[in-house]
Amino acid sequence: MANPNLSPADAAVQEHLDDAASTMPLAPESEVYGEAHSPAGETHAAEPTIGGFADATVIVAVAALVTILGMLWKKVPAAIAGALDKRIAEIRAQLDEAKKLRSEAEALKTEYAAKAAAAESDAAAMRENAHAEAAAIVAKAKEDADALMARRARMAEDKIAAAERAAIAEVRAKAADAAAGAAAAIIAEKHGADADRALIDRTIAGLGRLN
Repeated sequence: MANPNLSPADAAVQEHLDDAASTMPLAPESEVYGEAHSPAGETHAAEPTIGGFADATVIVAVAALVTILGMLWKKVPAAIAGALDKRIAEIRAQLDEAKKLRSEAEALKTEYAAKAAAAESDAAAMRENAHAEAAAIVAKAKEDADALMARRARMAEDKIAAAERAAIAEVRAKAADAAAGAAAAIIAEKHGADADRALIDRTIAGLGRLN
């Protein structure tokens, strides 16, 4: 029956669909969707099969069992266990090597720490010895300088005393020469014994004052 709310085109399409439905018989829903009917009239979903020979779950289970049996026949578990044991042995060897390297590193650290402590102690002893030697050298240099200054002072004093003695001797010699000259002049002028005696006395008295 035509729907008055449809457009002319939709109405024409609906009319063709109605004609096709009336001329072609519909297949039962059980054939379309693969449903099965129980004797009581209940509908159940059909179990999937492979080629119509067996249930798919059974076939998968059989395939898994065959695979497991094949792996056992090929000794795959033993091979896996052997590989795991080998890997465990390698890891254990690596751990032992790491422990050995760590022990060697700790021994080296201890050795170098002891060497550093010994070097520091030696350096401290060397610094102390250097300070003591420097102090001894300074003290010896000061003592030598004082002795040299004292010796030079004594030498200067000796030279001054010798110069003074030489000057005094020279003055005395000149005074004696002058007195002798004067005495000779007086004697030559006066030719008197009394005058000569008085002159000689004055000269001798003058020499005594110089001393």
